[in-house]
Amino acid sequence: MRMSLSLSVAVSVLALGAGMAKAQNIDPNLPVYEAVSGVSGNLTSIGSDTLNNLMTLWSEGFRTNYPNVAIQIQGAGSGTAPPALVEGTAQFGPMSRPMRGTEIEEFEARYGYEPLPMRGAIDALGVFVHRDNPVECLSMQEVDAIFSSTRAGGADEAITTWGQVGLTGEWADRPVAMYGRNSASGTYGYFREVALFGGDYSAEVREQPGSSTVIQGVAADIGGIGYSGVGYATADVKAIDIRGADGECYSPTAEDAGSGIYPIARFLYIYMNVDPNAELEPLRAEFVRYVYSQQGQQDVVRAGFFPLVNFIAEQDLAAFGLN
Repeated sequence: MRMSLSLSVAVSVLALGAGMAKAQNIDPNLPVYEAVSGVSGNLTSIGSDTLNNLMTLWSEGFRTNYPNVAIQIQGAGSGTAPPALVEGTAQFGPMSRPMRGTEIEEFEARYGYEPLPMRGAIDALGVFVHRDNPVECLSMQEVDAIFSSTRAGGADEAITTWGQVGLTGEWADRPVAMYGRNSASGTYGYFREVALFGGDYSAEVREQPGSSTVIQGVAADIGGIGYSGVGYATADVKAIDIRGADGECYSPTAEDAGSGIYPIARFLYIYMNVDPNAELEPLRAEFVRYVYSQQGQQDVVRAGFFPLVNFIAEQDLAAFGLN
């Protein structure tokens, strides 16, 4: 079994988790992880900055069961994961977007089969402003008109001041300062595809090397606005609501993201090199089992993301031959 989720399929599967996500509870049907014997060795993870904190929590939780296992984590962006898997310098390639066709083709040219993804968590990309900014909700077209040069969402003009989205008084003429990720980031690509309607970023967007630095930039700039995984939010910024196609405003919460009505939600992936003609070795097999356990999904919540339901876990475990 090989999984290649389009955006529409991803949204439909996200909706399956609505009941669980509403209460931000862990699906009770997920197994409780129990350690087994014979697990040792070293693992390296290279890829998404968005997944850095979560990979660290998973690694720490896994190592409480296997203290002799060493796990090294590098998070410079999703674009670094595919070459690391191709070159064999990493066993895990966390990505905040699906692999592109060209990345899959390069891997397949080397190994003769495709890399295998597991869906480890659900993330909502938050659009953050300074905590003192009175704006509460923006449409996707307004977000596009702020961050893009192309306005593929249909806006008539670029939004460069906060007065253009309805703010008054001292905010009316205050310039909008945009903060975003660099092109190595899966978040950069996903936000461009969804929030910019496939268009191009404005040259005025201040590119940052990581999710936390986006948040720091917005926190230090009263006119700032930026996008990041919700797990990186701090008390100095606030995530605004996004208006859906029905005209209602929705939040980057477990309920709205899990039900598919918040428009900027996604799976977070961990890609692996798995030979379809061989069994997965115990070290990686047990790490995968841990991710899809009660404890692993509790780590997801601790990292600020939204947990998966057992339905998805069973699909991915079957794909890895671990059901």
